[in-house]
Amino acid sequence: MPGHTENAITINAPLDLVWDMTNDLENWPQLFSEYASVDVLSREGDKTTFRLTMHPDNNGTVWSWVSERVTDREGLTVRARRVETGPFAHMNIHWSYSRNKTGTTMHWTQDFAMKPEAPVDDQGMTDMINRNSRVQMELIRDKIEQRDRELRSASVTAN
Repeated sequence: MPGHTENAITINAPLDLVWDMTNDLENWPQLFSEYASVDVLSREGDKTTFRLTMHPDNNGTVWSWVSERVTDREGLTVRARRVETGPFAHMNIHWSYSRNKTGTTMHWTQDFAMKPEAPVDDQGMTDMINRNSRVQMELIRDKIEQRDRELRSASVTAN
């Protein structure tokens, strides 16, 4: 059975700010704790091809891969897939955003399968992605909410 994860978080900030910050690829190393760098390789309309490089893992291994990401601002969705799949047979990612009473809900879905020679199987990767997604989403939430407070404070000061 292939791997599938779904994780969501509410961010107490306007949708436009959440969208802008989470889709600013060049700033992902400041938004996510796991990424050391993002190198944009090409942009064609709403499609961006980029290389993600992670910080070294506990064994000192640096993981890096190329992905492509297509944003749909009007539809409030993002679709991404790994072009260089590494240990994955495939990895497809869907992000969606929606307004709620207190701000914005950000929802991540990942569908994947591991290659037979991968260091973990589908269930092991599902568990890892679910654990890490919660950590990253909470970190992103905190950074966006902090930025929203800063923007509101600056707006009040300016008036």
